[in-house]
Amino acid sequence: MKSNEAELQKKLLPRHISFMAMGGVIGTGIFKGSSETIGIAGPGIVLSYALGGLLLLVVMGAIAEMASVYPNRNMKDFIREAFGERLSFIVGWMYCFMWLTVCVIEILAAGSFLQYWLPDVPLWLLSLASGALIIGINTMSVGGYGEAEFWLAGIKIAMIFIFIILGAALIFGLLPLAEGAPYLRNFTDYGGFLPNGWTSIFSALLVVMFAYGGSELIGLTLTETKDAEKVLPKVVKNLILRVVLFYTLPILVICGLMPWNQLNDQTSPFVQVLASTGLKGSAHVMNFILITAVLSAANSGIYGATRMLHSMASQGEAPKALARTTSRGVPLNSLKLCAAVLGIGSMLAYFAQDRVFALLMAVPGFVVLLVWISITLAQLKLRRRYPQEPSFKVWGFPYITTLTVTCLIVIASMFLFDTKNRISIGTCLAFLLFLIVWSFVKFRKRN
Repeated sequence: MKSNEAELQKKLLPRHISFMAMGGVIGTGIFKGSSETIGIAGPGIVLSYALGGLLLLVVMGAIAEMASVYPNRNMKDFIREAFGERLSFIVGWMYCFMWLTVCVIEILAAGSFLQYWLPDVPLWLLSLASGALIIGINTMSVGGYGEAEFWLAGIKIAMIFIFIILGAALIFGLLPLAEGAPYLRNFTDYGGFLPNGWTSIFSALLVVMFAYGGSELIGLTLTETKDAEKVLPKVVKNLILRVVLFYTLPILVICGLMPWNQLNDQTSPFVQVLASTGLKGSAHVMNFILITAVLSAANSGIYGATRMLHSMASQGEAPKALARTTSRGVPLNSLKLCAAVLGIGSMLAYFAQDRVFALLMAVPGFVVLLVWISITLAQLKLRRRYPQEPSFKVWGFPYITTLTVTCLIVIASMFLFDTKNRISIGTCLAFLLFLIVWSFVKFRKRN
């Protein structure tokens, strides 16, 4: 493929960007990580997801508002407009770091799910094959990529919908269970709805932030979406509702069918619940859906990383070669860099298969908080000097935005003092410090 300096192409449709954002959100965070969140707060974990959804709503609203004022710019451009190139540089590289970490997590998860059928094949090889598939999809034009992600994300969304309907029917006795319909017993027994107390709602937010990370991907699709400033507000409203429902309802079904303290965090709770119902072949069907789900999340992640790298390279914040695109508008050099990272990430499973998930899982949650804080602070600063009246506004400004920033800072602080995440957060802080020093060196002459 010949590469040139062509611009990205505006071929994404509203349904593409909506499903791409959902594809980035609905992945390992719910299909594998939900057992951890349920273990922290019990059935009351749905309150953590609802609270996280409210914070997400304000962040996404801020992106939609700024997009209506600054057309043909992405979320990093908003941060650059508000705080200058130095912070834009730091946030951009941290965001790429986050997405590449997410992609490694997702392909490792895909490899672990494939081992359900191929137990004799090593995890690193299955993960490497999964990564190669994702890179292949991203070599297509953005229109073809958007269509592929639409169907990949559509499969898991349809599966979650079926899981909710099937689970509700089993809970209330509309479909038979060997031990009888549980109704609402599992919500009241085993310590009640909040077996670990109200504080567990806030403790679980550390994992919830990882789960919700990826929604802000919409902020990178703006330069490849026609009339983005017009379609974005509607997409944001629909997306938030769907994300919250697709997290809270399945978790209510899981807790309704199986006692919260009997979930095994080594296996997806979706597979455990379906296996416990005795439905023939359900575990195999569920495993296929899980593979599709995590590949979709990785697919969205590679898109996010390559577009951020392209944006940074175009503005002199990354090597200029990363801005080069193919005739189909694909940032080829950025994609090659991502492919190399996935290859290295796959090999992590060869050296530290048992610890790799624990080492990586906290990174996206902490970084996405830093990105969300930057987005909301940018909206707070820019609102007073918009060049035109926005067609969409965040409600209750500036109080709601200020409250959201405060909550995000508190949650980020909780990450810092969580001893379980010491290695992951230490890595994030070390990379952040390196970027800060690099930014002062890089922009010293220019400023």
